[in-house]
Amino acid sequence: MTFSDFHIHTTYCDGSDSAEDIVKEAINKNIKRIGFSGHSYTFFDESYCMTESGTKEYKAEIARLKEKYKDKIEILCGVEQDYYSKAPTDGYDYVIGSVHYLKADGEYFPIDESADILFAAAKKHYGGDIYALAEDYFETVSHIKGADIIGHFDLITKFNEVQKLFNEKNERYVAAYKKAVDTLLIQNVPFEINTGAISRGYRTAPYPSTDIVRYIRENGGRTILSSDSHQKETLCFEFEKYKDY
Repeated sequence: MTFSDFHIHTTYCDGSDSAEDIVKEAINKNIKRIGFSGHSYTFFDESYCMTESGTKEYKAEIARLKEKYKDKIEILCGVEQDYYSKAPTDGYDYVIGSVHYLKADGEYFPIDESADILFAAAKKHYGGDIYALAEDYFETVSHIKGADIIGHFDLITKFNEVQKLFNEKNERYVAAYKKAVDTLLIQNVPFEINTGAISRGYRTAPYPSTDIVRYIRENGGRTILSSDSHQKETLCFEFEKYKDY
């Protein structure tokens, strides 16, 4: 089976390889279609995303690579648009809609950097109620608009594989993700099966969880494999293993 991969990061944001090196690796792996998805500019945290000037360079570089390698591989220029990003999405081939931050009491905090940050945020902004934080997260995800792919739907579980933060069977947690899925299904866009946290050693299973994937599929939703690759070696990471997931 020949796979495609549309969630790929380069040195224009927090990836470790140039776009051209990734293209060459994809060709070597006999991948026929790839899509780059640089992190959109977020004014409140510039540590991981494309800069405003870098975004222009990124678009130009992907356009150059499309032409240079058109006889060997199809290349798309996408963006991973954070919910709180104000960067325009005009001119991209597709948009991945993701939530990497929550905003509470006028403060932005990341939900995918560490468990300690989430515990501290729950204490500071939600009266110590981690389920209230999870509810806020899924409520925010449910408001993603204009995306062609829903990125790592339950990213909040990045550090929760052994239920360190919360119980994913908890009634409040389940109700929160189901409500978000129901809202997003109306848009009729696929949810990622994202293997990125596996390749980076944070998880042993992809996002979303098996329960969530089952709920999505039982309610008519679609899914798409994504590597969320930050280095060329992890293109199409474990797609063969999870192609039927």
